[in-house]
Amino acid sequence: MADNKRRFVIPGEVITTGPYRPEQNVILEGKKIIATKVGISEIYDDSVKVIPLAGKYIPKSEDLVIGKIISHSSLSWEADINSCYVGMLPGSDVFGRNFQPDTDEMTSKLKKGDLIAARIVNFDRSRDPLITIADRELGKIDSGELVRISPSKVPRLIGKQGTMIQAIEMATNATITIGQNGLVVVASENPDGLLKAKKAIQMIDEQAHMANLTDKIKAMLESNSV
Repeated sequence: MADNKRRFVIPGEVITTGPYRPEQNVILEGKKIIATKVGISEIYDDSVKVIPLAGKYIPKSEDLVIGKIISHSSLSWEADINSCYVGMLPGSDVFGRNFQPDTDEMTSKLKKGDLIAARIVNFDRSRDPLITIADRELGKIDSGELVRISPSKVPRLIGKQGTMIQAIEMATNATITIGQNGLVVVASENPDGLLKAKKAIQMIDEQAHMANLTDKIKAMLESNSV
């Protein structure tokens, strides 16, 4: 098996040479396989591809993100952070200084499918970002439904000085946790409130560029129908 290390590439950049099969977002010129999009290159077995970054979250240090646990080793968990990269959460971050990989059971703390509020500790494009849940207001999210939006729409969802998200929460009695990576967790004991909050978030994701969006959201929230 060939080296499958991922790296950031730009259009026109030579990813590798040799007897590889070009797949997504690459072209073959002679023996050179060249990227056609900005993204993350992957070499696996006999194939090469580029996962485009468009529409995906690009991690930045200190960003607050929502993650969904997708797997773990004896040392760390991997979390889906709506990116071409996965968030790496060390076991010591959760178990503490006395973490013992040989004896501590990772699933006793976090299991596949669990949602977490985390912070990006560092990221340099050459490797998956390190995340933490050790700070205040971070950690496992015990309830709520996950909604995905474009990371570029997060400021519109929050609104100026938090006005939009506050209006949605007040109208629906929902608690909404927003990650800068476009993952949003919505929790409410009221089923109708939950549906309305999710609908408002989806409207913002789809119509953020349209005029009078605030009025449309307000009308939807005040209506009797969901």
